[in-house]
Amino acid sequence: MPVPDLPDVVLWSIPAFILLTLLEAISYRLHPDDDELGYAAKDTATSLSMGLGSLGFDLLWGIVPALAYSAINLVTPLHVPITWQWVLVCLLAQDFFYYWSHRSHHVIRVLWASHVVHHSSRRFNLSTALRQPWTGFTSWLFYLPMIALGVHPAVLAFCSSVNLVYQFWIHTERIDKLPRPLEFLLNTPSHHRVHHASQGGYLDRNFGGILIVWDRLFGSFAPEIERPVYGLTKNIGTYNPLRVAFHEYASIGRDLRAARTWRERLGRIFGGPGWEPAAPAESEGAGK
Repeated sequence: MPVPDLPDVVLWSIPAFILLTLLEAISYRLHPDDDELGYAAKDTATSLSMGLGSLGFDLLWGIVPALAYSAINLVTPLHVPITWQWVLVCLLAQDFFYYWSHRSHHVIRVLWASHVVHHSSRRFNLSTALRQPWTGFTSWLFYLPMIALGVHPAVLAFCSSVNLVYQFWIHTERIDKLPRPLEFLLNTPSHHRVHHASQGGYLDRNFGGILIVWDRLFGSFAPEIERPVYGLTKNIGTYNPLRVAFHEYASIGRDLRAARTWRERLGRIFGGPGWEPAAPAESEGAGK
């Protein structure tokens, strides 16, 4: 099957990313809001640095999935037609698998070590959308079923790019809630503000990419009620891109060195970000 000629959506969108980020920053200058954090020079510079760095690292990490996808595409007997109708179906499927990838990257620590970068800012604006990890080499595994079912790797890449570009505009406090039908169906700024919040009932909610219906179906939806507090439950307090990119890997390394059993080592890697080993049971009669 010939390689489809699909546009590089992300590349074509970069000028729009920059322009809209500048316009949003200007809007805070002209119309400040005491309830919105807006922009800070160091924070924005870090987000831009992480975004630029991710472009280079993605080229490096993309070699393995490109080879794997190509190999599976060659041997699978299934081939989805490359028409715009089927591309829309593939976009829906990609969004479904994105949901599970995103959710997994929040509940498995070694995956969270990569994704935590995107949540490390204590501000929420369009530049936050550009704060991307430099170790994004795990997400591709979640899309293997699509390739095995006959989706061409180039179509998957196109759908992933559309999903990524869509999510840019939802990183803002300047847009309030949209009309109810849109809020029910789509991932919106209101839903994504919840996702980036670090308090109580907002943690690990609203994982959808384009559609929020996956969260409604699989029990991970939370509406925006109280004002979100952005950042991590334990903020890292640095603007150094290297520390932002790798701080959780370093933390995992420290925990592994201190671990006493293989059970604890596995838990430190594959448990949740806040996983701790069970406290040893007190000996019988202790405390009497």
